[in-house]
Amino acid sequence: MLTLLKQEKFMLLALIAAIAAYPLEHWMLHSGQMVALLAGVALIAFIVMASMRVAHHAEQLAEKVGDPYGTMILTLAAVLVEVVILAIMMSNEPSPTLVRDTIYSAVMLDINGILGLAALMGGIKHGEQSYNDDSARTYSVMILTAMGVSMVVPEFIPEADWKIYSAFTIGAMVVLYTLFLRMQVGPHSYFFSYSYPEKRRRKLPEEEQETPVNLAFSIGTLVFGVIVIGALAEVMSKTLDLGLEGTGAPPVITAIVVAAISAAPEILTALRAALANRMQSVVNIALGASLSTVILTVPVMEAMALYTGQPFQMAMTPVQTVMVFITLIVSAINLNDGETNAIEGMTHFVLFATFIMLSLLGL
Repeated sequence: MLTLLKQEKFMLLALIAAIAAYPLEHWMLHSGQMVALLAGVALIAFIVMASMRVAHHAEQLAEKVGDPYGTMILTLAAVLVEVVILAIMMSNEPSPTLVRDTIYSAVMLDINGILGLAALMGGIKHGEQSYNDDSARTYSVMILTAMGVSMVVPEFIPEADWKIYSAFTIGAMVVLYTLFLRMQVGPHSYFFSYSYPEKRRRKLPEEEQETPVNLAFSIGTLVFGVIVIGALAEVMSKTLDLGLEGTGAPPVITAIVVAAISAAPEILTALRAALANRMQSVVNIALGASLSTVILTVPVMEAMALYTGQPFQMAMTPVQTVMVFITLIVSAINLNDGETNAIEGMTHFVLFATFIMLSLLGL
């Protein structure tokens, strides 16, 4: 038991922080803007701690059940965190562009940030890294379709018809994801896996064979971690909003924080996979997370809009649209041959840096 508590110390610290945050919430919100900002930053740190444990258990699940199931569990957990945080923030202080900006930020972070950094670091260490190019093509075309339908076409929909198109979008996303899920875990599951040489696959797991994976415990801890993150996020959203009020920070900063929080487990897992020369896991995580973010977050939030009668601004700005299309074009070119390298990683990472710069400029 003592060993278990030691292994889960980050999760315990996050749990203690969540328990303490609620009775202290009133004090944090009424002790000045600086206190609120510092509290928000501290809560983000505790969220990252919980995310690290979520990432660890997701990796164990991935080793236990194999791709694509393991990475699918991780991406679904991340999307669940994102939806919970968005729902909480929208209920506290509605923002018509928060959903759009968060999804856009998540796609930039997943494809350009995670995939770019992982391919760069993995390429420097291992040279060319192999993966199944069927998965990259499948993910890319579905991301383009989902974002086009839900975040580009709405620009041309008359305001009076938003409910009709919103309902159509929900149906389209559900159909897309149902088919994708059946393909991913059914007859086309080989699209999302890659057979590595035995000596490469066993280098890392041999170090972990001393402690057998407890499937039930890993799943329970992952779910518990998502709940703790959601609880911390509720207080964090209020303190961060107050802390940033009047500072001149671009509104998209909040969306980037939400996207980064939900992607934290994916970032850690993807970097470890790249350094272990398992690029297929990186592709599944980065592109799978982007697809899941769009195809699952959109229908949930659109359903909320229909329920409340308050539409969200889902159409991307011209700058966002250009960045998304450049990203997907570069991704299609880079991920068409079944191998990544450091140059390809750098192109995506430069696009990620451009996204950050544009966000800081308020674009």
